[in-house]
Amino acid sequence: MTVRRSPGPRLGRPIARRTATARPSDVVVLGRVAYFRALTPSALGALARRCRARTLAAGQTLFEEGAACTGLFIVAEGRVEVRQVSASGREQVFHTEEQGATLGEGPLFDGGGYIASAVAAEATRVLFLPKADLVALCRRHPDVALAIMETLARRVRRFAGIVSDLVFRPITERLAAYLDSAATHRSSSTDAEVTLSLTHGQLAARLGTVRELIARAFAQLERTSIISRDGKRVVIRDPVRLRALAGRAGLDGRLASGVT
Repeated sequence: MTVRRSPGPRLGRPIARRTATARPSDVVVLGRVAYFRALTPSALGALARRCRARTLAAGQTLFEEGAACTGLFIVAEGRVEVRQVSASGREQVFHTEEQGATLGEGPLFDGGGYIASAVAAEATRVLFLPKADLVALCRRHPDVALAIMETLARRVRRFAGIVSDLVFRPITERLAAYLDSAATHRSSSTDAEVTLSLTHGQLAARLGTVRELIARAFAQLERTSIISRDGKRVVIRDPVRLRALAGRAGLDGRLASGVT
């Protein structure tokens, strides 16, 4: 989860309105979505023909918090951040989604508005499947409905874990968990390395804090010789102590995005 300061409640550039028909290659994208993996090639082709494509520039808003949800979005290319902004301008990024991810299932089924806004983190292309088509698909293919329920249940569990981490874990432990998870995916050597693509402000947003506390947490990890830093390059000098500090049961897998 990400928290950062914004000059106001505005969430990026205007909402994208440009639409186009789906491409033949979008069948492959739909086939990667967990919900649709049980569909036959012909069914995927029919589904792709029901989709409309929308392109966004970096910083452009896909949908805004509170707006009515009229269908399911599938990320075909690029990255989308799901975020909220308070009246005072504090921004909280919940998660970042990439190709094959879906957005909007919750409000699609409960009839409410979007619980957060979605903003393109880079040049992005999404597919839009109208609600009526998705509901009809669920009725024809119960496996699709079950897959959606499973995904929603995982998201509830993930958000419950994030809330627990934010309430009970100090920022140094959260940062340790972030680095440990990222390093685990990169190397099993003694001095694993992590190259961060996020600024301190962006990292603070993901970890539910502010930039100043991120700087202090990095300094504390350096003082205790757990890590060393050279610009965006972070070297894990003591992976055993880092893993112990991280707890391994905390932010693993939930906050590793944003690492190159």
